[in-house]
Amino acid sequence: MRDAVLTIPPATRAAIDGRVHSRRCGIPSHRFSSVAFGLARTIARLTSIDGVSGHDHRRPALFANFSSSGPKTGCEINLPPSTAGTRNSKSGRLRFRRARREQLGTGGCKSAGGSLMKTLYVGVLVALWYLFNIYFNIYNKQVLKVYPYPVTITTAQFAVGTVFVLFSWATNIIKRPKITSSQLLVMVPLAIAHTLGNLFTNMSLGKVAVSFTHTIKAMEPFFSVFLSAMFLGETPTLPVVLSLAPVVGGVVLASLTEASFNWIGFWSAMASNLTNQGRNVVSKKLMDQKESLDNMTIFSIITVMSFLLMVPVTPLMEGIKFTPSFLQSAGLDVKEVFVRSLLAAIYYHAYQQLSYMILAYMSPVTHSVANCVKRVVVIVSAVLFFSTPVSRVNALGTAIALAGVFLYSRVTKLRPKKPKSA
Repeated sequence: MRDAVLTIPPATRAAIDGRVHSRRCGIPSHRFSSVAFGLARTIARLTSIDGVSGHDHRRPALFANFSSSGPKTGCEINLPPSTAGTRNSKSGRLRFRRARREQLGTGGCKSAGGSLMKTLYVGVLVALWYLFNIYFNIYNKQVLKVYPYPVTITTAQFAVGTVFVLFSWATNIIKRPKITSSQLLVMVPLAIAHTLGNLFTNMSLGKVAVSFTHTIKAMEPFFSVFLSAMFLGETPTLPVVLSLAPVVGGVVLASLTEASFNWIGFWSAMASNLTNQGRNVVSKKLMDQKESLDNMTIFSIITVMSFLLMVPVTPLMEGIKFTPSFLQSAGLDVKEVFVRSLLAAIYYHAYQQLSYMILAYMSPVTHSVANCVKRVVVIVSAVLFFSTPVSRVNALGTAIALAGVFLYSRVTKLRPKKPKSA
């Protein structure tokens, strides 16, 4: 005989759900401040979190569903017919409570509380991702303004990242990878592209305003589509092509009215777009195999490889100028330059790590949208911190470009999937 589903009046349901939520989930709603709920809700909506597990892209239940009959936790109570029919008697009420405790103890309600906590956790990660990116750009720009040696600064950042990676491997914070010689060989071009991408970004930041560098870097989708079509055979759909028009137009408009415009800074940012997206394309083309490594492992390995690539190149290009004697001869505060350079390197590696951590909880499209929002936050923060002069036309161009990036992030979700070959 099939079990009957007990129909509970709205008032009783609300009371039961309130007790279930507090006793079983261990997350009573009154213990969360409005600020915490606001942070989770804002970031989750802003980044459109598709899922809170590795490859589950369904939207999680951020908060309890509310209806006219009161709050619902999503925990259904299925009771045997004998229990359902005898609730009016004392023995029936006892059987009802016992059955309810047994079914609620199976973990159905805990999943709702777990979903909320995971969503809040992802929201905190996204907030830290944005914050660390802001700090990196501010400290990095401050150093490059007084110490115009981007090759040396890039090497220092990879050096700090290498220390982090080796420490994480030694302490098993990150599992030490077991890679083959063929995999290591495949990652050499990835490391070269990664190195050039960061070097060109630092070159651009040293020449133009932070806001302008990030406005130009908003053209990354254009290079992604172009390189994917050339090397991966991925033909873009019409909506994707149309979404790139405001990106290109906005960057052109912002460039024409940029007060800090500099051709070296402009082309360095464009080269950064090319190399970073080239790295992604090469990664798709060469690492598309069963024994491919996860993104965090790849990032850790190419960080170490990038440092090894930069060590012999730096003295040849800029000499050995990151020394106390050289900084003093240049009239710089040695401690100030060292501390800010170290902080910039730490925040750089931290936000890169967070980016890959967040990607494990989001779909690539959602992560792209979050990255677009991050760029807006960085641009606004840099303009306010450095008091960068921005004309209305320049601001309009930047807004159009970023809106185009957001549109591109959404329309890429509409691309038809390739049929799997037998």
